Amino acid sequence: MSASRIVIVTGGGRSGKSSYAQRLAEALPGPRVYVATAVPFDQELQERVAKHQEDRLAGGWSATVEEPVGLARALQQAPAASTVLVDCLTMWVGNLMWDAEQQGVEVSEERVATVTAEVAAAARERGGTVVFVTNEVGLGIIPDNPASRLYRDLLGRCNQVMAAEADTVVLMVSGLPLVLKGADPLSDGRS
Repeated sequence: MSASRIVIVTGGGRSGKSSYAQRLAEALPGPRVYVATAVPFDQELQERVAKHQEDRLAGGWSATVEEPVGLARALQQAPAASTVLVDCLTMWVGNLMWDAEQQGVEVSEERVATVTAEVAAAARERGGTVVFVTNEVGLGIIPDNPASRLYRDLLGRCNQVMAAEADTVVLMVSGLPLVLKGADPLSDGRS
């Protein structure tokens, strides 16, 4: 089995995260698997999903897996040593909150940390590179309601756990990658 690598691409909304992550995944050896966590519940999100699908047509993607909650399982089932792009942890945490509400259970930072560690372990065990896209939501104002504050806290905990496990962490700002951990995986060595 080839060595595993975990890359996190984070940043604010429309910062270029998904484009950078896709370019990275397409620069790596195939096969390539795209794991989508979004549940396209309205017209605008359906249009975004369609645009992402269109953007991947020429990139040599062998499969798209739609998995809103079971990320560890999706990673375990992806072909060994393939390059996997998970877009995105932001939606996944929202899905975990919704799933917990549907089951009548409370979701906590500790629970999110546990399931995030399980996802990281699945990524590490499979070989190949897994690129995770996520949003940095903690830089703005404090949300004005408990559900939004909980979401911010849960995603912040998820991001901390994943970043600690990652080999490379890239923060996107205005379309520019700022490497926070490791080396820029798309750099040719020039500055």
